[in-house]
Amino acid sequence: MKQFFGMSQSGSLQEAVHGLNNPQLIMLLSNSDQFEAHVKKLEALYPGVPSIGCIGMSYDNRVVEKGVGIIAFYDGVTAAANVLEEASTMPVKYIKRLEQDVANVNGKQTDTICIDFCSGNDACVLTTIHSVLKRRNISLVGGTGDAGKISANGKVYEDAVAYAVVRNNHGKVKAYKENIYRQKENYRFIASDTNKSEYKLGELNGKPAKLVYQHILHVTEEEILTQTFKNPFGKLNGNDTCIISIKEVSGNALTCFRQVNDSDVLILLELGDYKNIVKNTVQKIRRDFPNISCVFSVNCLFRYLLFTENHYMQDYLEEMGNLGNHAGFVGYGEHYNNQFVNQSMTCVVFE
Repeated sequence: MKQFFGMSQSGSLQEAVHGLNNPQLIMLLSNSDQFEAHVKKLEALYPGVPSIGCIGMSYDNRVVEKGVGIIAFYDGVTAAANVLEEASTMPVKYIKRLEQDVANVNGKQTDTICIDFCSGNDACVLTTIHSVLKRRNISLVGGTGDAGKISANGKVYEDAVAYAVVRNNHGKVKAYKENIYRQKENYRFIASDTNKSEYKLGELNGKPAKLVYQHILHVTEEEILTQTFKNPFGKLNGNDTCIISIKEVSGNALTCFRQVNDSDVLILLELGDYKNIVKNTVQKIRRDFPNISCVFSVNCLFRYLLFTENHYMQDYLEEMGNLGNHAGFVGYGEHYNNQFVNQSMTCVVFE
């Protein structure tokens, strides 16, 4: 199989798709002003080709911040794209669509991936999708777009998740997740006074969450939202750690980008040697895949901001580009199988 990446910094879809012939799956990453027009035009240009889209930045060896990016698979792919609606209330109502698409693609763990673009309510959506994918042990990689809109097969939806089930007809696939954080000292907390619907974290070990965070890191209230780039929370999940970013300060509480529940065990994280961690990820992928067709990745917005602030983003794209054809998008939350995480990178590698 092969991967195409086309872009236009000015938002010209015609420029972005130049050279794209016979695609078998198309992913659209657009800006909020042109998204709906791009969805409509893309369907007109490639009628009937499975497609998913969202509002967000894209990249290969350069970043498209406000224009439009097109990522497409062709030459050896079987794909189906669709949507689960009512993501905030009852996505399971549309589960038959996913079941049928998985059956039609007829993939298995070693050669098939599910890629999703979500408008929100990620945890519920991922639980729903995983209930189908786990029957064949198919992995998932994806993320959340901006402005609460996604697209599938030429239509725009709100409160929904678009997905593509993709089978590599000529090799294997494998999903990866990268965490550039480690536990800071021995800080360990029991969460309480949480609000599930608002993602609020009220108390840590019985004390106001904001004050605990400030006291440990010696930061002002105004500095909290940038400090989370270096010191997010982590939720222990077996041997894994799910990263939880701080979204805003709400009185003495902290509102996060993912749900925290009463009695959750949280740890405080600190930024590790991210340059070395990225090199290790690339080396691991090379060991697993002597022959790589392409890599599709999802990077968190906070990682993008951190890397940009530290003048590392271009080096990062070149490092990943050393694997071969690499492209992806910047999300507001990352998906890895049934996990909704923050400040992470998830990717799928195609042989």
